[in-house]
Parts: sequence; C-alpha cells; structure tokens
Amino acid sequence: MAYTLGMAPDGRTRSVVPQHCVTRVELSVTASSLLDRDVASKSDPFCVLFHEVDGNWVELGRTETAVNNLNPVFGVKFQVDYHFEEIQKLRFAMFDEDKCATQLYEHDFLGEFICTLGVITAQELSDNRIITLTLSGRKLDKKDFFGKSDPYLEFHKQGEDGKWMLVHRTEVIKNTLDPVWKPFTVPLISLCNGDVDRSIKVLCYDYDNDGGHDFIGEFQTTVSKMSEAQNSVEVEFDCINPKKQKKKKNYKNSGVIIIRSCKIAHDYTFLDYILGGCQLMFTVGIDFTASNGNPREPSSLHYINPLGSNEYLSAILAVGQIIQDYDTDKMFPALGFGAQLPPDWKVSHEFAINFNPTNPFCYGVEGIAQAYSACLPHIRFYGPTNFAPIINHVARFAAQALQQEKAAQYFTLLIITDGVISDMDETRHAIVQASKLPMSIIIIGVGNADFAAMEFLDGDASVLRSNTGEEALRDIVQFVPFRDFRNAPKETLAKSVLAELPQQVTQYFKQRNLPPINPAPE
Repeated sequence: MAYTLGMAPDGRTRSVVPQHCVTRVELSVTASSLLDRDVASKSDPFCVLFHEVDGNWVELGRTETAVNNLNPVFGVKFQVDYHFEEIQKLRFAMFDEDKCATQLYEHDFLGEFICTLGVITAQELSDNRIITLTLSGRKLDKKDFFGKSDPYLEFHKQGEDGKWMLVHRTEVIKNTLDPVWKPFTVPLISLCNGDVDRSIKVLCYDYDNDGGHDFIGEFQTTVSKMSEAQNSVEVEFDCINPKKQKKKKNYKNSGVIIIRSCKIAHDYTFLDYILGGCQLMFTVGIDFTASNGNPREPSSLHYINPLGSNEYLSAILAVGQIIQDYDTDKMFPALGFGAQLPPDWKVSHEFAINFNPTNPFCYGVEGIAQAYSACLPHIRFYGPTNFAPIINHVARFAAQALQQEKAAQYFTLLIITDGVISDMDETRHAIVQASKLPMSIIIIGVGNADFAAMEFLDGDASVLRSNTGEEALRDIVQFVPFRDFRNAPKETLAKSVLAELPQQVTQYFKQRNLPPINPAPE
C-alpha cells in the first residue's frame, strides 16, 4: 500500500500561537496487488484508518469501497490532527467488503500497514483557499448497451515526479448523456498546489457495477482557465478519447464538459480566527444545589479533600488551563447557581462566586479555584437546578459582541453540575437562542447521577428544538460525564470537552461571512 499526505491550510504559525494549536493533515490512500478474496470476481476493498489512543486502536474514518479492484485509488481523504510533539501511530487496514456484514470484523481482512504519522511523506499546505466547481456534460458517448451512460468525473493533479494523482471523484449520474453534477469544494492546494496555472487533468468515465468502468474521454485545464466561468459565463472543454481520435478522421469529441461555475474563497480555520485577534471569553457556572451534599462532609461532591481538590475543581482546572491561553487578559467571570446567599438567604441562579456582582472576574483558572474555595463556607446549598438564567446571562454579552459584526469575541460557558435539570423547557429555549450567537456551552457532569437530559441537550444524535419547536441553528452544546475520566490524565478530559469547540467557532463566523479581523498576509 502507498500513502501520500498533505497538510490542510492551518499550518501557519506566529509568535503568539498557543501551545495547544495543531496542524490538520490530509491523507490520500492508494493500494496495489491486494489479495483476491472473491470467487466469481475480484475483491471490493475499502480502507479503515485507526490511530492509537492510550494503547487502543480507535477508528478515525473509512474510504469508499472500490468495486472489483485489486489496485484501488480511493477518492475519500482522511483528515488527522498532526501534533509535532507526539508520536502518533496510525494503522491502515484494508478489508474486502461483504454487503451482508454489519460489523467491521465480518468483512474479509486483506492486510494492514502500521506507521507513525511523522514518517509519512508530507507536503505542507499553507494556502487556505478553497475552490468550488459546478460542472455538467453534454452529448457524452453512449457506453451502455441497454441504456445511455452513467458518467462521473475524476480530477487529477500532476506531482513533481510527473505522475498524476487523484484529487477528487464526483458522484455517478445514472443513465444520461447530459449529466449535471453536484457542486463540490476542495482545497485549492489539493487541486493544484495553489498554482492556478498548474495543469489539471479531468477524466470522464461510464460507471459499471463490475468495476470495469468505461473511459469516455479527458481534457486538461488550469484553475485560471476554469475561473473564466463567472457571472453566468460558462467554459466548455471537448472531452477527447485519444484512441477514437486516432482511428476516426472526422472525430470531434466524445462530448463536452462544461464548467458552469468556479468560485475561489478563503476557508478560514480556527487558528486563522485566533491568530487574527479573536478572543475566547470563558465563563464558569458552578452548581451549588443541595443534591451535591454538605460541603463539610467527605461524601459531598464539593468537599475539598486534604489534597485540595474535588471533581468540580478538577474540571475547572482541566478545561480552564487550555482555554485561558486564548484570552489575553486572563480575566474570567465565575458564577454560581442554586444556592441561598447572605444576608437575606434568597436563592440565586446567577451570582458571582467572589460576591462582587459588578466585577465577577477572576484572574486565570487559579483565581477561579480560589474564589470557589473561599465562597463555599458562606453559602447554603439549595435548589432547584436551573440552567437557563446562567445561559441567558452569558448570551447577553454574546449578543453585544454580535452587534460589532466582527470576529472579535467568542463566548464559552462551562457549566459543572451534579444532576438533573429542573427548567428543561427554559434551558432548551435558551440554548436555541444562544445558537444564533457567538457562543458555545460545555457541560461537565460530576457524580453518578443519570445524565440522560444532558445527552439530549448535546444535540449530537438529533437537532435540539425548543419547547415551541424552533430548531437550534448550530450544535453548540458539548456534554461530558466526569466519571468517564476519573482515572485518566486531566489532559484527556480537556481534549474530550474541547473537541467540538474549534469547529463551532469557525462554523459561526463562516455562517455570518465574517473573516478574521487581521487575516494573515498571502
């Protein structure tokens, strides 16, 4: 098996890059001379990529299946985070697809290749431009006896060694000589190494179920030429079959491929926004309801043991130590909810744990930890467990940032809680409204309660709706039960908790067409 790799476009660095930033890399997979496991035909291989996590192999993704093919060139690419400071082991496993199989182990195993990410030949991709193409065909050659053709396109770029490498394969359009393919987007650096005058070869095939796809024709072009397709102006290319061209004197083409639209834009990454000046505004919300137990007793989740810690403190430190790197002034509001406060002992669901409502900020995560420990003796745990007030509190500030129409601030609310939400309808409504703002919510569940409601809010399984049926514009909630990480390093908890945040930040600013405040120079 042969592997080629390219890094996605967030590999730039400046002196202010936080230590936790990583580079996204893209892996292209080809294979040759695979085992033939099928009796009546050849193998139908697909590749599965695993990476090693704490001694276990965890699946990262799968390619498409190459039907009846012992020398596949897969169109699906793998994307991996490259950490320079870590040894990252990868396992490429090849399987022959069994259409009746439901589990991976039920497919026929063809072989595997294990290596570290550092040894794979790499090309740094420092260009963050993307290209979106819309194509169609006209009067393509008829290849099927009982039908027309089932055409698809392949885009190849030429490497420094002169060899052509597959960059993208379109979908198959069934039974037509005049196909219209769906628009697709690829990194410009993947298509032409960022060189708009570099040759690109486009091949057109008629898809066959047995894997013996019929060649229709090809042409060569450049991004510069395709870019002429602007403002309803289309660019046409003769689709040429060289063998037919040699045989027939009056041969014109095997059809025409039309570039209907070609658009180049910047695909800004999380790093682009951070390096461009975006600040992550971090707020902590802490559950002080009675179900946590008396903080003076060891059975309480808020009991600070002789080592000076508990699950609340561990969660604050694990997550906060990562996020604080992305905020220059390191001043973070820390709020509590579900407790009675002196002197009148009224219940509050959004109070400053430093008891200074006009200035609830703590310096760094250590300041949050100190304010948390200091407030415990002065409050009475009560209830109920209401999330909506604290979500709405942060949303008010996010709404003010929204009015700037700049990618300047993004708000992250960390809620640490032990139990079931009492105001579910209000919380769902608050989250749906917050999904329209530059804001994300992280919920860490401590203790051993039933966290089914938290999983529901997470929105990974289905789109979250408010009690009136309004859908969240984005999935902005990440829930993690602390018990899954009790015996793991704190870095493991932070990695799981923050896994979705970079995507949520970039998704929000892209939806609003907001570039970084200070984009890096070309």
